[in-house]
Amino acid sequence: MIFRETEDHATRISNNATIIMRKPIGNGAGQGMGDSTYGIRTLDEESIGLAVEVIRSGRLVVIPTDTVYGVAADPTNAEAVARIFAAKRRPAEKSVQVLLPSLNDLRRFGLTLPAPLDALARTFCPGGFSPICIAEPDCPFTTVRVAENEPVSRTQGIRIPASPATLDILAQTGPLATSSANLSGGQAAQTVEQAAAALGNSVALYLDGGPAPGPLASTVVAADPKAQSGIAILREGVVPAEALSKALAETS
Repeated sequence: MIFRETEDHATRISNNATIIMRKPIGNGAGQGMGDSTYGIRTLDEESIGLAVEVIRSGRLVVIPTDTVYGVAADPTNAEAVARIFAAKRRPAEKSVQVLLPSLNDLRRFGLTLPAPLDALARTFCPGGFSPICIAEPDCPFTTVRVAENEPVSRTQGIRIPASPATLDILAQTGPLATSSANLSGGQAAQTVEQAAAALGNSVALYLDGGPAPGPLASTVVAADPKAQSGIAILREGVVPAEALSKALAETS
């Protein structure tokens, strides 16, 4: 059973999950004040401030985006990123993308977009387009994928959300390692209640920004010099393959 914070009382949402109380509660034995959970909070200035504290403490926050709800952590904190994998039961070999406020932040974090992803990013960012960047040695993110035997050994997927609410969060928290807020292989959450039912008290704070557009996640694209188009679509989502092909034709 899960409960949602309201002005006067807790409202029952689901009979299939743990209880999230109006006031912070401990997450388990041996955990201190820094491990309290805060339940579902309406997205506003106060709850964003709380999200900043939670992220800085290395814990997880579920946030609304312009695609689906995401579970987020500090990408420079390896233990925090590991909590995403644990909460979702996500296979370790899978990658986690990083949400950024702007393409202008790439160089600051040691990231570059290879051609033709740079041109596609100018067309589809902000939005549901997740290009795979080259990560320089000075990139601070612990989410960087390392594959020594591949032509590009260090890569990082990124996305610039088109949601004002998500950008408000990023403006306070900085970049966020983010994955869809559901158990691995499960249906993506389009509401905060769905996210809470899936992830329960493994997440310290749920920010409710209303229903997410969903059900599709972002389109993930890598550069591929061997492909005729110069790209490989790793996951087709919000941005269809046809739109990518059209944009590539217009930029060539």
